[in-house]
Amino acid sequence: MRLLLIEDDDILGEGLRDYLGAEGYVVDWCRRLSDVDALRGEPFDALLVDWQLPDGSGLMWLKALRARGDTTPALMLTARDRLHQRIEGLDAGADDYLVKPFAPEELAARLRALSRRRAGAAGPRQQFGAVEVDLGAKAAWVDGKRAELTAREWAVLEALVLRTGRIVPKTELERLVLGFESELASNALEVHVSALRRKLGRDLIETVRGLGYRLPGPT
Repeated sequence: MRLLLIEDDDILGEGLRDYLGAEGYVVDWCRRLSDVDALRGEPFDALLVDWQLPDGSGLMWLKALRARGDTTPALMLTARDRLHQRIEGLDAGADDYLVKPFAPEELAARLRALSRRRAGAAGPRQQFGAVEVDLGAKAAWVDGKRAELTAREWAVLEALVLRTGRIVPKTELERLVLGFESELASNALEVHVSALRRKLGRDLIETVRGLGYRLPGPT
């Protein structure tokens, strides 16, 4: 998953970036709302937003994002723990609300829950023909046997599972999996897709010529 982290506290921001990076997430970290402008149009799987930022309200930023029709899952990170504040955050468009201080393990668990809801799954596992995918465990099985996937191969599969049934343009998939490294890797995505087809079956990922890739709906 590619995450946008908006957090002005250097210690917390660095800690979350390093922890989530070690967990396999691609993290873009901004300390100010003005920094986010440079990322406008970039695809993200989830947003981690601090309420109070040096140049404005993260909550108002999220509310404006929702008004523009952006449905990217968002999790508020804030020290504001009063009931009316939690309600305000959720009503403004946050999908979840985490009060500081918190354990990074809980944040990771909440991100897994957000990903399950986005994928439309009641539980962590989904079946795609002979392939079973567990978003929580970051693992896949073919006919009951676990497939040995690299971190990047899993990232491609996860991005497609989160967008099941939708054609995902190549450039969007590259950005989700590689972040800004995609500008340096001309054929990296094709290599990862080819490896997934070899390990999970050639029919799992559909190429829509001239448009992108698609994962058919679960069975």
